[in-house]
Amino acid sequence: MVSFTYLLAAVSAVTGAIAAPNPTKVEAEPPTGLQKRTDPTTGVNDGYYFSFWSDTPSAVTYTNGRGGQFSMNWNGNRGNHVGGKGWNPGAARTIKYSGDYRPNGNSYLAIYGWTRNPLVEYYIVENFGTYNPSSGAQKKGEINIDGSIYDIAVSTRNCAPSIEGNCKTFQQYWSVRRNKRSSGSVNTGAHFNAWAQAGLRLGSHDYQILAVEGYQSSGSATMTVSQ
Repeated sequence: MVSFTYLLAAVSAVTGAIAAPNPTKVEAEPPTGLQKRTDPTTGVNDGYYFSFWSDTPSAVTYTNGRGGQFSMNWNGNRGNHVGGKGWNPGAARTIKYSGDYRPNGNSYLAIYGWTRNPLVEYYIVENFGTYNPSSGAQKKGEINIDGSIYDIAVSTRNCAPSIEGNCKTFQQYWSVRRNKRSSGSVNTGAHFNAWAQAGLRLGSHDYQILAVEGYQSSGSATMTVSQ
C-alpha cells in the first residue's frame, strides 16, 4: 500500500506506496477470539484473508476480530503501518464496510489490492487524514458513483517493495473519494472499468482488502468488511 514516506518526501515527484508485505506466509487462524499482532504477517482469520505490515511494530497493534472485523491502533507519530481484511484473490466485487475510523495525521481508509502481469498496486480511498493522495499523482479523470465523485489518478514506483520483491517498478492506480466516509458500499468493478477507460489496465488479481494505513501519525480504527 502506498507509503506516505514517499508521497510526502517527494513534493515534485510522486513515489509513494505502502511498503507492502510479500504474502508468502499464509497461516490458518482459529475463528474464535481475538488475534492480536504486531509482527508483519498475512494469513486467514475466520474466513477472511488478512494482511498486516509495520516498519515500527512497537508503535502499533493490529487485532483480528470475528468474521470481517479488525482493528488497528497506532501512536507515537512514527512508522508506517497498514492492516486489514478481505479476500485472496481479489475480484470485481461489491464490498460493504462500516466502523469507526479516527486518524490524527496522515492515514488512509481504502480498498487496497495488487495485480500481477502487469504488476499494479491499487487504492479506492474512502477516507483519509491530512494528505489527499490524488494531489501528488497524475490525474486521469473522475467517476461519479456510490454517492460521490472519485478522482482517478496514476503514479509510478521505482525500485519499491511489492508482492513480487523488494525492488520493483510498477504503477499505482487511485480512485480518491471527495466526500469522505467511514461506512458504505464500494462497487470495485465500476472503478476497474473507469480505470480501463483511462488506459489503466489491471492484471490477474492477488489479494484485496479493506485497509487502514497510518504514516508518522496516530489514530485508531475498528472496521468490518463483507460482501
